[in-house]
Amino acid sequence: MSKRFLLTAALAAASANAFAAGVTYKLDPTHTNVIASWNHFGFSNPSANFGGVEGTLVYDAADVARSSVQVTLPLSGMDSFVPKLDEHLRGPDFFDAARFPEARFSSTRVEAVAAGKLRITGDLTIRGVTRPVVLDATLNKAGEHPMLKVAAIGFDATATLKRSAFGLGGFAPAVSDEVTLRISTEASASAPAAAGK
Repeated sequence: MSKRFLLTAALAAASANAFAAGVTYKLDPTHTNVIASWNHFGFSNPSANFGGVEGTLVYDAADVARSSVQVTLPLSGMDSFVPKLDEHLRGPDFFDAARFPEARFSSTRVEAVAAGKLRITGDLTIRGVTRPVVLDATLNKAGEHPMLKVAAIGFDATATLKRSAFGLGGFAPAVSDEVTLRISTEASASAPAAAGK
């Protein structure tokens, strides 16, 4: 074999291995919502949005099990649309944001359950307490972002958790212990989309 052929084969193999490892995307905080909803004395179902989210996700379409998610939610970005409630939620009765200024999620397992449907298991840490949480996720779209001209991906996900498991159980069960999370996110790769095709 010629040296040129060997070099070409080596580069092709290296490129294939790089793509097999999946693409790393950075979450776009301006197009990411993490909305928590709960029941208030049976009368209403308020919600709060956790903004300013930071994180990365690795998505490997060929081997979904090699995908992963790492997310940080700063409590300074929490907005219940009621300033006095925000102050209460950030206080020592609930999140104690002065001592624990952020929540974190780190995936431990990603499974494909159907076409475009994933189950993401991971560790959620709130107020210094870590508990397992399962996200049921839907792949909305993967492709070149029309404005950024880079590879992009979007997911929606839902999860249910008990706030008392994280030391946030004040006023339960009159105010529901169970909280529903609804997540919608976009993320973009740092490399041009053409390089990842």
